[in-house]
Amino acid sequence: MAAGFHVDQSLSGRAWRLREFDPDQIAAISRKAGTSDIVARMLAARGVVPDEAEAVLNPTLRHFFPDPSAFTDMDKAASEIWNAIEADRTIAVFADYDVDGATSAAQLIRYLRALGKTALLYVPDRIEEGYGPSAGAFETLKAQGAELVITLDCGAGAHEPLAAANSFGLDVIVIDHHLMSADLPPALAIVNPNRPGDESGCGHMAAAGVTFVLLAALNREGRRRGRFDALAEPDLIGLADLAALGTLCDVVALKGINRAIVSQGLKVMHRWSHAGMKALAEVGGLTGAPSAYHLGFVLGPRINAGGRVGKADLGARLLTSDDPAECAQIAAELDALNAERKQIESDVLDAAQAQLEAPGGTDAPLMVAQGEGWHPGVIGIVAGRLKERFGRPCIVIGTENGVGKGSGRSVAGVDLGSAVAAAKAAGLLQAGGGHPMAAGLTVDTTKIAALTEFLIKRLQPEWGRSHDERALILDAALTPAGATIELAESLDAAAPFGQGFPEPRFVLTSVRVTYAERVGSDHVRFTLSDTSGQRVNGIVFRQADQPIGQALLGRTDTLWHAAGRLKLDEWRGNRRVQFHLEDLAEAR
Repeated sequence: MAAGFHVDQSLSGRAWRLREFDPDQIAAISRKAGTSDIVARMLAARGVVPDEAEAVLNPTLRHFFPDPSAFTDMDKAASEIWNAIEADRTIAVFADYDVDGATSAAQLIRYLRALGKTALLYVPDRIEEGYGPSAGAFETLKAQGAELVITLDCGAGAHEPLAAANSFGLDVIVIDHHLMSADLPPALAIVNPNRPGDESGCGHMAAAGVTFVLLAALNREGRRRGRFDALAEPDLIGLADLAALGTLCDVVALKGINRAIVSQGLKVMHRWSHAGMKALAEVGGLTGAPSAYHLGFVLGPRINAGGRVGKADLGARLLTSDDPAECAQIAAELDALNAERKQIESDVLDAAQAQLEAPGGTDAPLMVAQGEGWHPGVIGIVAGRLKERFGRPCIVIGTENGVGKGSGRSVAGVDLGSAVAAAKAAGLLQAGGGHPMAAGLTVDTTKIAALTEFLIKRLQPEWGRSHDERALILDAALTPAGATIELAESLDAAAPFGQGFPEPRFVLTSVRVTYAERVGSDHVRFTLSDTSGQRVNGIVFRQADQPIGQALLGRTDTLWHAAGRLKLDEWRGNRRVQFHLEDLAEAR
């Protein structure tokens, strides 16, 4: 296809752009990495230079692992933890309720267990306690005999709770990765690659990855102290599956050390040596080698379900247990909670979507839906679904007793987190903040209308400038005949894919719909054919009642450009290529 191919507006309302490449760079990457031109194009599009291509395709911990000492306070944290171990002080692990927190906790608890040390576990309840440590939680741990608390995936901004812990003699070490100010809370050590002044260059790591580096620092400190002369040094590689699960599910950029952790962790996971992980795979129907997809869409949501609609500590307990019977019981409970979460999510999504699709809808740069009693554990997921449906930032607010808890998701080029922070500064919120693509807030219900008006006015200029940033970027054009098993396999060899390293996206040009049927509740299975009669089968998810699904099911003679991804589909021992459709645009 000629360079410069583009679509100004698709059925989803987005523009499309086909990437342009330097042929010399493609040739250099292909030569250095020994890969095909199309894989070289994909690597170049993700910012990979020729000298890095081999390491990116075959990432190893040895190549990418950072020096633990490069993290501010890392050596201090390792020393203080070893001091506590040697003094036989009671250690408590305080972890966030999501996958990143659970996998961080499981790594550290398993590490301490390998040294003969049992740690207390505390995971706050999302509804009753909210995110992060509190003075009450620290008091509870103090009463249970804790002498040192290690917070994981939280704590960097917990000034008042850490001051309270300090006041009653409870030592705290913070292991976190969230953005924080230079105003540090009182703690023995604060390890956070996003701490101002930290020079590790690892601000893209999840807490699970930072914890993995902490374990390396602990091993090094243990060797320095001679502790492993008579004691077996804990095997860190055996914990890489936990670090990989937390890293991928926290949706951090899959570059550098993150890419190595996920790649190596998937290999470790395939051994299913952790009883909890194995039990979770069994209830999720996972067979064969795990992939990034399985971590993000099979294992992760079940662990998160405990924090969203059930008992917050279930995920961490599952991943730290070695008892197959206990693991089977917890995995079954998480599976049931995940099913419950899906139903709650579906109910809230239906209500929110109906609200936003009501007559008198707006073309404003932000859409806000609110409902009494909407579960705070699912509003973030629903906001993400609505953002995909409407192609613009969306906030979903669940209200109860005059207070609304909201979660928002944004699109490229529209900084929702800054807008929410500005609303808080303007006195419209009780609490709120986030980052460009996501935000959370707490608001008095009497101020929701004023908040919506403020945010729309604030975001309007960014929305107007963001058209090109929101464009669907295409890696290459394909014909149905070119969508082969061999191509899909060569692309799979470049995995893992995820945030910052997305799966390649292709465009099939000038194709007709020759077959389409609705499957499941709102998916569409179809066949596309080009003018020469070559065909490719595909599927689109959650679009049956939307313009894309209706265009497929209409099966007119219209010629379409189809944007999507190639997937290998295995069914009853047969392998075939399937096109996962993302968008349609009429060919003109």
